[in-house]
Amino acid sequence: MESSKTIAAISTPPGSGGIGIIRMSGTQSLAHLKTLFHPHTGSCSFESHRLYYGCIVHPDTDKTLDEVLVVFMAAPKTYTREDVVEIHCHGNILVLQSILELLIALGVRLAAPGEFTKLAYLNGRIDLTRAEAVIDILAAKTRKGMDMALDQLGGSLYTQVDTIRAALVQMSAVVEVAIDFPDEDVEIVQHVALGQQVQRDVLAPLKQLLFQAEEGKIFRDGISVVIVGLPNVGKSSLLNTLLQEERALVTAIPGTTRDTIEEYLDIQGIPVRIVDTAGIREDADEVELLGIERARKQIDQADLVLFMLDAERGVEKEDRRLFEKVGHKPLLLLINKSDLLNDASFLPDLPGIADKPISPIHISAKQQEGIAELKDGIFRSVIAGKDQWQEEGCAPNVRHKVALQYAEAAAVRLGEGLDMKITSDLLAIDIQDCLEQLNEIVGVTTTEDVLDVIFEQFCLGK
Repeated sequence: MESSKTIAAISTPPGSGGIGIIRMSGTQSLAHLKTLFHPHTGSCSFESHRLYYGCIVHPDTDKTLDEVLVVFMAAPKTYTREDVVEIHCHGNILVLQSILELLIALGVRLAAPGEFTKLAYLNGRIDLTRAEAVIDILAAKTRKGMDMALDQLGGSLYTQVDTIRAALVQMSAVVEVAIDFPDEDVEIVQHVALGQQVQRDVLAPLKQLLFQAEEGKIFRDGISVVIVGLPNVGKSSLLNTLLQEERALVTAIPGTTRDTIEEYLDIQGIPVRIVDTAGIREDADEVELLGIERARKQIDQADLVLFMLDAERGVEKEDRRLFEKVGHKPLLLLINKSDLLNDASFLPDLPGIADKPISPIHISAKQQEGIAELKDGIFRSVIAGKDQWQEEGCAPNVRHKVALQYAEAAAVRLGEGLDMKITSDLLAIDIQDCLEQLNEIVGVTTTEDVLDVIFEQFCLGK
């Protein structure tokens, strides 16, 4: 029974590397380590949080599985607040699996995805927002996304939510007193003052958190940008220039790109999924048509279209026809091979372009000119229409955002109720509704089903 409560998993990514780590957590972690580990010195005291050098040896065959470093960490000063053991071996998946299989044969249970972090939450070491920040750290695509996740892991979101919770608890205490003593001559609930407190201490910070959620989604998930144009306008050359590597094949033969090619760029901290598509034209062969169909699907799903023209070739009939099909999307107009263009103020004759607030960006994918202006244009398209833009603070996720929206709605009802001076028992309902939503965010009242969904997003070993 005790052994089954001890879990283990490989905590390093699959593949070859200098080091691979197997993690155990549970009451029998140290006992299992002692069964398998032969210290180089012949004996060791297994002092907590200290590395020991030796070998992992099969207890039945005396076969050495690997040369390792091991560390025992005694509860509660561990990631899970249970006894934890880490075995640092060579980063070969065969070595890692053989050690893990040996532990399972001894009765250790294979950890479920995210189970170590779930234990840290259930044992009170971290709240749910910090647990979710671990997911964001693992999935971060840019340094800025990593910084925001680290900020949340440090307790930024918890602190902001907990401050609002504290204000609501204080209001609830006042309202409950009024409910318990309805016949008192003194007016216990000061409706005007309490209404001002709701606006200042509840609604204003909730609105700020909701704004941060919108911004956090951009830094966490990024945007999809699709390069669109006729064959041979330089789409693949632009992708290679943006990536600073030969990712796409570039030739003078029209229709070279027959499928979509996707890569991520970091543009001022925003993960940008850049997609090179097949050149869209009418007289394409069967294979090329499949690529064109995929290109059209990517365009439909794109947050931003980079519509590319060839300055040397000028605007052709098919350019206009293609522009009509993508003109409804947010787009940037790129004039490629601009180093061959005499008139830098050239505005191409495209359907309806005079009615759109579009300023062409002149680039040369081959000469790597205008790329900084293009990246700046992509960034500005992301923040367009936003009243404010800040790059600091936490990043509430979708689950948090939904709870914050419900909490905001309850706070609005509370403010309106105070303006109308409704009875204290009705005020208490709105306060409790708002408080329950915030409790859901930090994990005070989160259901088991929600926890399962959250921790299933983790990889094994974390």
